[in-house]
Amino acid sequence: MARYTDEFRNTIIELYKSGKSLAVLNSEYGIPKSTISTWIKDNSPVSSNSEDEMTLKELRALKRELSQIKEEN
Repeated sequence: MARYTDEFRNTIIELYKSGKSLAVLNSEYGIPKSTISTWIKDNSPVSSNSEDEMTLKELRALKRELSQIKEEN
């Protein structure tokens, strides 16, 4: 499995947001469309009842951290 830096992922996400399609990004960079879709989804804002906004990636990281803290206690 290929590993990509956060900077590279963010670049691909920005290119998508600027109008490049998944197909174009796939052909230019050789990254599977499903991988790009996951990156976009993980970095999209998550709705909440509060004024705070976070991405799905940040939410998952918080859940992992909470789980770890619960185990330590």
